[in-house]
Amino acid sequence: MADAVAGIAQEAGAMALDRFDTDFQRWEKTPGSPVCELDIAIDRMLKARLSTLLPEAGWLSEETADNADRLAHDLLWVVDPIDGTRDYIRARPGWCVSVALVDRGRPVIGILEAPSRDERWHAVAGQGATRNGVRLQTGTRTDFPGSRTPTDALPKADRDLVMVHKPNSIALRIAMVAADEADLVATLRWGNEWDIAAAVLVASEAGAAVSDALGAPLVFNKPRPQAFGVLTSAPGIHAAAVERLADRARTLLM
Repeated sequence: MADAVAGIAQEAGAMALDRFDTDFQRWEKTPGSPVCELDIAIDRMLKARLSTLLPEAGWLSEETADNADRLAHDLLWVVDPIDGTRDYIRARPGWCVSVALVDRGRPVIGILEAPSRDERWHAVAGQGATRNGVRLQTGTRTDFPGSRTPTDALPKADRDLVMVHKPNSIALRIAMVAADEADLVATLRWGNEWDIAAAVLVASEAGAAVSDALGAPLVFNKPRPQAFGVLTSAPGIHAAAVERLADRARTLLM
């Protein structure tokens, strides 16, 4: 099953790459939320192919109107046809096709197809994670100060951390922790399940600790398919990361 899903994601990535850095329609769904014609075309292709592969699974995607019928399914496809659309539109490589299969709230297959970076990330629950066939292992950092985090800027309270390159795709940023290219990825806002479902499986199968911004486990296929923040880190700094961010998270939730 995972190989078939990876093959379909690879086809989707090829569709996106074929139009990458060309002229195509783009617009904003809401202010600051870009979308382009490739998002829509790839979404339709993935829905058709994945639904044929596993007809009993429900469907949740950024580019498909949500339907509460998915809640009746144990199995659910959770898809972002282009995660990092802003980088895609700007002809930057920090985007990917994200496909996850969720079983009773937990991702069991996670695929990130990033063809402009020549990267294919695969994870299967209980079987580990790979990038381009090479097994991934998250880092062993235990000191929170000095942790590498992909960001454009650090607030004053976090200037003991180290900035590293930030792709627009949150999925690829999470995958950086799996590959020991970052120690910490944290967001403090409501985020959508389709942005992170595949990537958190890649990270957790590589040994990373993954939670919401308050340290609680992430569960998928909720009636409101969102979580408040995502916190992915080397396991040795996760408790310190939760402690650093918890008060800010609670203030934002008030």
